[in-house]
Amino acid sequence: MKHIACGLLFDKQGKLLIYLRDNKPDIPFPNCWDLFGGHIEDGETPEQALAREVTEELGIGVGIAHFFRDYEVREGDVFPNVKHVFWTRLNQDASELHLVENGQELRAIDLTERGQYQFANVLRTIIDDFVASGICLCPSMPPDLEVYFRL
Repeated sequence: MKHIACGLLFDKQGKLLIYLRDNKPDIPFPNCWDLFGGHIEDGETPEQALAREVTEELGIGVGIAHFFRDYEVREGDVFPNVKHVFWTRLNQDASELHLVENGQELRAIDLTERGQYQFANVLRTIIDDFVASGICLCPSMPPDLEVYFRL
Protein backbone atom coordinates (compact mmCIF):
# COMPACT_ATOMS: atom_id res chain seq x y z
CA MET A 1 0.00 0.00 0.00
CA LYS A 2 1.32 3.45 -0.89
CA HIS A 3 1.86 6.07 1.80
CA ILE A 4 0.99 9.74 1.37
CA ALA A 5 1.94 12.72 3.54
CA CYS A 6 -0.90 15.22 3.70
CA GLY A 7 -0.87 18.66 5.29
CA LEU A 8 -3.60 20.88 6.60
CA LEU A 9 -1.64 24.12 6.19
CA PHE A 10 -2.98 27.27 7.79
CA ASP A 11 -1.70 30.74 6.95
CA LYS A 12 -0.89 33.19 9.73
CA GLN A 13 -4.51 34.38 9.69
CA GLY A 14 -5.68 30.84 10.49
CA LYS A 15 -7.12 30.16 7.00
CA LEU A 16 -6.74 26.73 5.41
CA LEU A 17 -4.58 26.74 2.28
CA ILE A 18 -5.93 24.71 -0.62
CA TYR A 19 -5.16 24.64 -4.31
CA LEU A 20 -7.11 23.89 -7.45
CA ARG A 21 -5.62 20.94 -9.33
CA ASP A 22 -4.82 21.39 -13.00
CA ASN A 23 -7.68 20.78 -15.42
CA LYS A 24 -5.97 18.01 -17.39
CA PRO A 25 -7.92 14.86 -18.24
CA ASP A 26 -4.84 12.66 -17.79
CA ILE A 27 -4.36 13.45 -14.07
CA PRO A 28 -6.41 12.12 -11.14
CA PHE A 29 -9.15 14.46 -9.90
CA PRO A 30 -8.66 17.25 -12.44
CA ASN A 31 -10.12 20.62 -11.50
CA CYS A 32 -10.73 19.58 -7.87
CA TRP A 33 -9.41 21.30 -4.77
CA ASP A 34 -6.53 19.64 -2.95
CA LEU A 35 -4.37 19.83 0.14
CA PHE A 36 -0.59 19.98 0.04
CA GLY A 37 1.56 16.87 0.28
CA GLY A 38 2.39 13.79 -1.72
CA HIS A 39 3.99 10.36 -1.89
CA ILE A 40 6.45 9.34 0.78
CA GLU A 41 9.72 8.28 -0.82
CA ASP A 42 11.85 5.35 0.34
CA GLY A 43 13.72 6.25 3.52
CA GLU A 44 11.54 9.27 4.31
CA THR A 45 9.36 9.73 7.33
CA PRO A 46 5.91 11.21 6.75
CA GLU A 47 7.11 14.49 8.31
CA GLN A 48 10.11 14.64 5.97
CA ALA A 49 7.91 13.92 2.97
CA LEU A 50 5.48 16.68 3.94
CA ALA A 51 8.33 19.17 4.35
CA ARG A 52 9.79 18.18 0.95
CA GLU A 53 6.42 18.36 -0.82
CA VAL A 54 5.55 21.79 0.63
CA THR A 55 8.95 23.10 -0.45
CA GLU A 56 8.36 21.70 -3.96
CA GLU A 57 4.78 22.97 -4.18
CA LEU A 58 5.00 26.36 -2.42
CA GLY A 59 8.73 27.06 -2.25
CA ILE A 60 8.69 27.46 1.54
CA GLY A 61 9.79 25.46 4.55
CA VAL A 62 7.43 24.04 7.14
CA GLY A 63 8.06 24.43 10.85
CA ILE A 64 6.66 21.96 13.31
CA ALA A 65 3.95 19.78 11.80
CA HIS A 66 1.54 18.30 14.34
CA PHE A 67 0.30 14.79 13.69
CA PHE A 68 -3.47 14.67 13.27
CA ARG A 69 -4.48 11.19 12.12
CA ASP A 70 -3.81 8.34 9.68
CA TYR A 71 -6.44 7.36 7.10
CA GLU A 72 -6.40 3.99 5.38
CA VAL A 73 -8.03 4.68 2.02
CA ARG A 74 -9.23 1.58 0.18
CA GLU A 75 -11.72 3.27 -2.17
CA GLY A 76 -12.46 6.74 -3.48
CA ASP A 77 -8.87 7.36 -4.55
CA VAL A 78 -6.76 6.32 -7.53
CA PHE A 79 -5.12 3.48 -5.56
CA PRO A 80 -5.28 2.14 -2.00
CA ASN A 81 -3.11 4.24 0.31
CA VAL A 82 -2.47 5.44 3.82
CA LYS A 83 -2.69 9.19 4.26
CA HIS A 84 -0.57 10.46 7.15
CA VAL A 85 -2.22 13.78 7.99
CA PHE A 86 -0.49 16.65 9.78
CA TRP A 87 -1.41 20.24 10.43
CA THR A 88 0.66 23.35 10.90
CA ARG A 89 0.40 27.10 10.91
CA LEU A 90 2.73 28.99 8.58
CA ASN A 91 4.41 32.33 9.17
CA GLN A 92 3.04 33.71 5.89
CA ASP A 93 -0.23 35.16 4.70
CA ALA A 94 -1.73 33.44 1.68
CA SER A 95 -1.10 36.61 -0.34
CA GLU A 96 2.65 36.07 0.15
CA LEU A 97 2.55 32.55 -1.30
CA HIS A 98 2.31 31.18 -4.83
CA LEU A 99 2.20 27.76 -6.46
CA VAL A 100 5.60 26.74 -7.81
CA GLU A 101 4.71 24.25 -10.55
CA ASN A 102 1.34 22.54 -10.51
CA GLY A 103 -2.14 23.83 -9.87
CA GLN A 104 -4.35 26.59 -11.20
CA GLU A 105 -4.98 28.61 -8.08
CA LEU A 106 -4.00 28.91 -4.43
CA ARG A 107 -6.73 29.91 -2.01
CA ALA A 108 -7.03 30.48 1.76
CA ILE A 109 -10.44 29.57 3.17
CA ASP A 110 -12.17 29.70 6.49
CA LEU A 111 -13.02 26.18 7.61
CA THR A 112 -16.70 27.12 7.60
CA GLU A 113 -16.44 27.60 3.80
CA ARG A 114 -15.26 24.04 3.08
CA GLY A 115 -18.68 22.93 1.81
CA GLN A 116 -18.37 25.28 -1.15
CA TYR A 117 -15.48 23.32 -2.67
CA GLN A 118 -15.22 20.02 -4.52
CA PHE A 119 -12.20 18.30 -2.99
CA ALA A 120 -10.21 15.44 -4.48
CA ASN A 121 -10.72 11.91 -3.10
CA VAL A 122 -11.32 11.74 0.70
CA LEU A 123 -9.99 15.19 1.56
CA ARG A 124 -13.38 16.62 2.50
CA THR A 125 -13.72 13.87 5.12
CA ILE A 126 -10.27 14.69 6.50
CA ILE A 127 -11.13 18.39 6.78
CA ASP A 128 -14.51 17.60 8.37
CA ASP A 129 -12.79 15.30 10.88
CA PHE A 130 -10.27 18.02 11.72
CA VAL A 131 -13.09 20.48 12.41
CA ALA A 132 -14.94 17.88 14.51
CA SER A 133 -11.77 17.18 16.52
CA GLY A 134 -12.04 20.58 18.17
CA ILE A 135 -8.46 21.59 17.42
CA CYS A 136 -8.50 25.36 17.23
CA LEU A 137 -5.66 27.68 16.33
CA CYS A 138 -5.31 30.82 18.40
CA PRO A 139 -5.20 33.47 15.66
CA SER A 140 -4.02 36.27 17.96
CA MET A 141 -0.79 34.43 18.83
CA PRO A 142 2.29 34.42 16.58
CA PRO A 143 2.42 31.26 14.43
CA ASP A 144 5.89 30.31 15.65
CA LEU A 145 4.53 29.73 19.16
CA GLU A 146 2.48 26.79 17.84
CA VAL A 147 -0.35 27.63 20.23
CA TYR A 148 -3.57 25.67 19.87
CA PHE A 149 -6.19 24.08 22.02
CA ARG A 150 -9.06 21.65 21.78
CA LEU A 151 -12.55 23.04 22.26
